[in-house]
Amino acid sequence: MEKFYLIVGHVARLELLIPQGVKLVQLRIKNQPPAEVRRQIARARDLCAVHGTQLVVNDYWQAALDLRCGYVHLGQEDMDQVDFAALRRAGVQFGLSTHDENELERALSLDPAYVALGPVYPTLLKEMKWAPQGLDRVTRWKAMAGETPLVAIGGLTPERLPDVFAAGADSAAVVTDIQRAPDPEARTRRWLAACDF
Repeated sequence: MEKFYLIVGHVARLELLIPQGVKLVQLRIKNQPPAEVRRQIARARDLCAVHGTQLVVNDYWQAALDLRCGYVHLGQEDMDQVDFAALRRAGVQFGLSTHDENELERALSLDPAYVALGPVYPTLLKEMKWAPQGLDRVTRWKAMAGETPLVAIGGLTPERLPDVFAAGADSAAVVTDIQRAPDPEARTRRWLAACDF
């Protein structure tokens, strides 16, 4: 799994940042009408194909299925509504968010492509009902996940990467640090360099 996992909220941001060398990106669209969601997913799919980048569609698993995308990411609240059998039949892989041991056990029972743990550090992105998980939890999660790749998310910076990877994370998912950067392209390149050790 790629060490750098970029998460963006709009296909326009994806168009700007993928050419910097991003090989794994999640499109996390919020509060848009269905037609706009599908437009953005289709555009992202085509753009990623050109650049050899893996696209992960957040939440919209049915649209991902219809538009022949290869990956989706699902939160715990989404899992009850998802037709996992349909995803498997279509060869669509999925990553799952986890925040406690029960959620992790449930996620692993579904044989996901990866599990995500967060927030590792305090995050500015959204109000979280979970306290920061910390590096010890990353290490415990990796021990429980075994061969399943572990994605760390929440409050990550390039400076924190060595500790996050040393704790056992296979990949670092990034939203706010790039979203709020004065120069997102330069910041993306900084992340890519930091992950290439």
